[in-house]
Amino acid sequence: MTNIQRTNYQTHPYHLVDQSPWPLLTSLALLGLVVSALLYMHGFMPGGLLLSLGFVLTTSAMTLWFRDIIAEGTYLGHHTFEVRKGLTLGVALFIVSEVFVFLSVFWAYFHSSLAPTIELGSSWPPLGITPLDPFAIPLLNTIILLSSGAFITWAHHALIQGNRTAAIWGTVYTVLLALIFTGLQYVEYQQAGFTIADSVYGTVFFAATGLHGMHVIVGTLFILVGFFRILSYHSTNNHHLGYESAILYWHFVDVVWLFLFISVYWWGS
Repeated sequence: MTNIQRTNYQTHPYHLVDQSPWPLLTSLALLGLVVSALLYMHGFMPGGLLLSLGFVLTTSAMTLWFRDIIAEGTYLGHHTFEVRKGLTLGVALFIVSEVFVFLSVFWAYFHSSLAPTIELGSSWPPLGITPLDPFAIPLLNTIILLSSGAFITWAHHALIQGNRTAAIWGTVYTVLLALIFTGLQYVEYQQAGFTIADSVYGTVFFAATGLHGMHVIVGTLFILVGFFRILSYHSTNNHHLGYESAILYWHFVDVVWLFLFISVYWWGS
């Protein structure tokens, strides 16, 4: 008898991923991160150590997972046109979910500010709260963040046109402005005359701006990954889906800040 070797040919443009431990590890790490955060907030002694461990495990699991995805798209050629469309849709839906996260914070803010109760002194900001000057650090941060959005857009168009040097420098300027923004946000928190425990104003203010600040940090890391991938020639004029995803996320961060500046800093003061 003749042994017939059979070869399986893929008859569709989709990528059927191999079994991976990273989704399970990421889920367990996130569970540990949330539980340790609750322990830390309630004053349990090992809470801080467990919170740091949960953060390290979550970051490590996500890094290993993203490493495999980069290898699939860059070296193995699994990211066909249909796969890239699906990934783009996934990023868009993720940003939509983030919109609703901020919508809940803005809902809490306007629920209290549009009809302040007698417990708040029937005024907004509540009695005893001195709001920050919107035309000091907040206005400067607005200019910085919008400028970073302009630089990353310039870098994107440069990459599409094959101008790798301009793409690199545009990304560098974006990251530098993002770091300046984060530093100024810290200075602003140091100068604030109220804390997160001071009335609903303090709670909503720090919840909104802190949540946005966390997104700025994540977006900065996202763009940094894109920057190193450009340096490594992973991203080219026709293959830069991860870089485009980072840019979309950054523009979302820009738009949210505009709403924060107008409603929380300017109108709310």
